Order: sequence, then structure tokens, then C-alpha cells
Amino acid sequence: MELSEQEVIRRESLQKMRDMGIDPYPAAEYPVTGYSIDIKSTFEDDNQEAAWYNGKPVRIAGRLMSRRIMGKASFIELQDSKGRIQVYVSRDDIQAPTPEGETATSVEQQMYNVVFKKLLDIGDFIGIEGFTFRTQMGEISVHAQKLTVLAKSLKPLPIVKYKDGVAYDGFNDPEQRYRQRYVDLVVNEGVKDVFLKRATIIRTMRQVFDEAGYTEVETPILQTIAGGASARPFLTHHNALDVDMYMRIATELYLKRLIVGGFEGVYEIGRNFRNEGMDRTHNPEFTCMELYVQYKDYNWMMQFTEQLLEKIAIAVNGTTQVKIGDNIVDFKAPYRRLPILEAIQEKTGHDLSQMTENEIRVVAKSYGVEDTEKMGKGKLIDEIFGETCEGSFIQPTFITDYPVEMSPLTKMHRSKPGLTERFELMVNGKELANAYSELNDPIDQYNRFMEQMKLADKGDDEAMIIDHDFMRALEYGMPPTSGIGIGIDRLAIFMTGQPSIQDVLLFPTMKPEK
Repeated sequence: MELSEQEVIRRESLQKMRDMGIDPYPAAEYPVTGYSIDIKSTFEDDNQEAAWYNGKPVRIAGRLMSRRIMGKASFIELQDSKGRIQVYVSRDDIQAPTPEGETATSVEQQMYNVVFKKLLDIGDFIGIEGFTFRTQMGEISVHAQKLTVLAKSLKPLPIVKYKDGVAYDGFNDPEQRYRQRYVDLVVNEGVKDVFLKRATIIRTMRQVFDEAGYTEVETPILQTIAGGASARPFLTHHNALDVDMYMRIATELYLKRLIVGGFEGVYEIGRNFRNEGMDRTHNPEFTCMELYVQYKDYNWMMQFTEQLLEKIAIAVNGTTQVKIGDNIVDFKAPYRRLPILEAIQEKTGHDLSQMTENEIRVVAKSYGVEDTEKMGKGKLIDEIFGETCEGSFIQPTFITDYPVEMSPLTKMHRSKPGLTERFELMVNGKELANAYSELNDPIDQYNRFMEQMKLADKGDDEAMIIDHDFMRALEYGMPPTSGIGIGIDRLAIFMTGQPSIQDVLLFPTMKPEK
């Protein structure tokens, strides 16, 4: 491995520390008593005549992000898990340097040698014991009395430098940022906040479900049948059983088995896997929440969903309004409700409800949809909606009442023949949620699966495969149920105003490095 000049120098400093008897990677616990942001927010000037002094003892730890040696003093900027704070180190507070050829025997001597012989580097983890004070420039700081090396950094960080308000040497290349997220989080301001907000989204969602009395569960990721959605699965092999298995594309069919088993409401927040394209809004593995509640329908689920998203928006941003790109999206309930065929007619002038499959195929081709011969009526309508309508719905909008051919797991509409009780929630031109009044008629469900098998025979590699065990569960009886799936990654994009799914995934899928 060829080392850069900086890496060589850091390794030399590492060895000098060890020669001095300093362990650069100590195993002992280093309990802190405060964090940068808390020290600053709670600082009070105790003496009005000497307002710079506070004197409260603190013990902090973090990564060294800058260092300035100015004669008998050194200023260090320390970054902990919550922010940054300045640390002041004075030669007058520590003993004289260790003579050449001798080993430092005290904490003070070690600190002198580490700081003033410049053995510390940007990126090193250190611990500081001292007291708080305000400098003559008015900056709340920590006056160091003891310093402990906690971890030596052997690679230099790409520290951003500013001149006349312009940033230089930034760590800005998207591929580098996504591939080396650990560096991105350290040096780029605001990146960590995105993932803290993502955690708030999930935490708020759990809180709402738990308060409603619903149970969080876990279902299999490895499945013998990839069911619950129309998608292309990943295939793997189970050596012990000597069978091929699929990575799950959805949790739906297992969660509905639990409704059959007697749960009032169940939800799961977990990874799904779809062997499909990658772009700014799609990743092959993604996080999805699915919720199923007995004795509810899709009308109830629309109300529940808009109330849920309103609470999440407020928890994350303090308001229901979120800036997404150039748009201001308001998650304040209620949201518009619009049947899908009316949406298509509104945008294109075509009334697909009065057309045959071949006539719809002609319309699809006119809007640039390819490979229409492999598609059934439902897939054609879905493609037309995607090409002509989806991108126009910026404010949250429930697109409802999908044709039965598009919805093999959905209950038939109670008053509209040929349609189902299903909605998709559109936000900022993208689908955020998909929900049904769940089909619980086992005979109807079996017939729907058989229609899906015919689509698979025509070449549709996203058609569902019949799941006989799920059919058996339905035959034992499933109560009226409503279910919904919400893409957590896309919700995080919206709630944090990020430009792509890669910006809300800590480690997005990428090609292997050469």
C-alpha cells in the first residue's frame, strides 16, 4: 500500500506517542460530562465584573477539527456528536517539557509534548478535562487542564477551507460522499441532521401506531415466493435446504396472515428488495412501513394517513409546510381525493373507462409507452398515468379507485363495477403510499392470482405468483381489513428536502470500487 506524505507523517507521530509511553488507542472508558451544544446553551457568566469567567468543570471528548498554536497558547476546535466547541490550552498550566531522551511521566508532561510538539493531527479523537469560560472575543470555550489521546487518525480529513465566503477543498463529489459516508458526516455540515430527521420520522411513526394499540412485528426476508407486490425480485440460494429463495419485495402477505391470526393491527418497518432500476428516487433495497388494521377500509386509512403525515411533518420541521426543491408542499390535512381514471381524463382528455384493452394499448403507445404487447389492461393504465399525470400532483393527493386489473390484492369497489377500493398518495409528483380495502374473499383472491399467472405467461416479469399458503390462511377467514405501505426513504426525501434517495440513505447501493 502506497502512503501519501501526510499518512507517513501521521504514522511517525503515532510512533512518537508510543515511544513516549502514550497509548494512542486506549481501552479504558472515557465518560463525558457534557456536550458542545449543551455547554454553550447553559453557560452563565457568574461574575459581572469579570464576565469572561465561568469556571464550571467539564469533561468532553471528540474529534480535533482545527488547531492553532500561538506562542504559549494553543486553540483547538473539538467536534463531538452534537456540534463544535473551542478548547484553550496554555503552556503556563502544564509542566515544563520533558528533556530529550527521557520519557514523559505525568499527564501534564504528556499533554505538553502531544500539543506543542504537534503530534496531534486533524481528525484525532481526544478527551479534555477543564473548565468553561468566555474568551475576550466573547466565544464560550473550555480551558484544558488535562488532555487524553483517545484515537489517532491515520488518514487526513478533506477539511473545507473558506476565503471571502467561498468554500474550497470541499468533499462534494456525490460518488465519494455516498461511498465514504463516514467522511461526509464528519466534514459536511448538515448531513448528519438529515439522518437525525429520518430517525425522527420513524420514531414518530412508531409512536402514533403504538398509541393506537397496534403491534410492531417482524416477518421473513427470505421467502420461497416473492409476493405482496408487482416487482422483480432478487434470487438467492439456501444451502442448508438446497432451495432457491427470494429476497422479499413486500411484507403484505405475512402481515395479513397475522390479521387472520387475531391481531387487531400489525405493522413492520423494514427492508424490501427489488431487482429493478436505480435512479434518484429508487434504490434496490429500501425501507418500507406496512400497516394492517382489522375492521377498517380505505376511507378510514386515508384519514389516518393524512393525520399521520401531518404529525410527522410537525415533529421533523415544526410546521406542516416543507420546501421540496422549488415547491412548498403542505402536509396539513385533509388532502384532495381523485379517482385515477378521472385524473387521466382530466390531464389527457381520454376516457379509458369506455375503452377496450386494445384501444388503451393504442393510447399508451401514443404517449411513448414501450413493450405494450406484454402488458395487460391494468399495467397499461398504470403506465399512462405515470407518463401523463403522476408528475403533476405536487400537493398531497389521494389517487383512488384503481381498475381491478391493477390491484390483485384489493377488494372490489362497493359501488363502482370494475374498480377497487385502493388509493395511492402522490406528493411532489411521486408515489408515497399505496393502500387498500384488503381483499378477504378467498375465491375472488384465487381468481385474481390466476389472472396474474396469465400475465406472467405473456412475459410480465412483475406479475404476482400464487401463494398457496396465503390462500389457505384466507380460507380460515380474514376480517374486513385496511392496509397501507409507505416508502420511508421517499418520505425522508420529502420531509428533509433532499434531492435524491441517495441523500437519505446512509449507504446507498453502488457499483464496486475498481
